[in-house]
Amino acid sequence: MEELMEILSDIRPDVDFENCTTLIDDKILDSFDIISIITELNSQMDVAVPADQIIPENFNSAKALWAMVEKLQDE
Repeated sequence: MEELMEILSDIRPDVDFENCTTLIDDKILDSFDIISIITELNSQMDVAVPADQIIPENFNSAKALWAMVEKLQDE
């Protein structure tokens, strides 16, 4: 999770990823942020995010993102 938090804070240092659970619902992250996160997950963590996983539920919080990453790593 630490590596994910680094990725997120590098992309958006102004966001409290540890506590926010409405990153998409409150439009804190935009589509460019989502693409940047997906790109960094792929390059730094070797996780490919398929299109069907790019849904608000997976990007609304760091915890949800981490759950998606763990699931994809297990596949």
